[in-house]
Amino acid sequence: MMFKRSAKNSSPLYLQLARQLQQGIQKGDYQPDQALPSERHLAEQLGVSRATARAAIDQLVEQGWIVRKRGSGNYIAARAAPRFEQPLSQLTSFSEELRRRGHTPSSRWLQRSVSIASNEEQLSLGLSPGARVARLERLRLADEVVMAYELSVLPLSVLPDPSQVEGSLYEYLASRQQLPVRALQHIRAFNAPAGLAEQLGIAEREAVLFVTRIAYQASGQAVELTHSYCRSDYYDLVAEMRRCE
Repeated sequence: MMFKRSAKNSSPLYLQLARQLQQGIQKGDYQPDQALPSERHLAEQLGVSRATARAAIDQLVEQGWIVRKRGSGNYIAARAAPRFEQPLSQLTSFSEELRRRGHTPSSRWLQRSVSIASNEEQLSLGLSPGARVARLERLRLADEVVMAYELSVLPLSVLPDPSQVEGSLYEYLASRQQLPVRALQHIRAFNAPAGLAEQLGIAEREAVLFVTRIAYQASGQAVELTHSYCRSDYYDLVAEMRRCE
């Protein structure tokens, strides 16, 4: 395998290399449990510095594509990275869908805080100017693989202490009898800027799925505004359609 630098790609070289190695794994160029060459030999084979090769391997270890075994070397993970398929006809959480498919959901928390709602958040959640909201910012993982970046905003009447949310937000809301019963979602393609791309482990400007969800209780009160940036190579949205009679 030869590493092909992209003159049009402004992302760091190690991310370009990690992406190309990942695509090779997905295509079957490498087999599960296969040992990789040492970082020095890999760097020589691909024509990059050893530091670039090491950073690319580190990225793939973090994403779950490669397993590092102490004293033995680096190996292709035995289990492929999960693919998340979410039906658009059901209001379910990320954690519920993954567990249903036999995967283990988790979060890497970036922020759990209380702050003043922005104008957009006031309009979406029906809040007064100056209202404070709970803010949850995290990476969503499946089997330790980063699948999406997510920012959720909720009224303090629904989530007074964001630090209490450890795992599934919807499981926590259900424990407080605040679970939403319906939601509106808007989905579009979005080219990831540098910061988001680095968080997701993809190339800068690569397309992701940008999903905005506003969820409501039976009373009609909006209780959740969530922006999700989902890796399109892991994430599918599926809708069942029927012809009107």
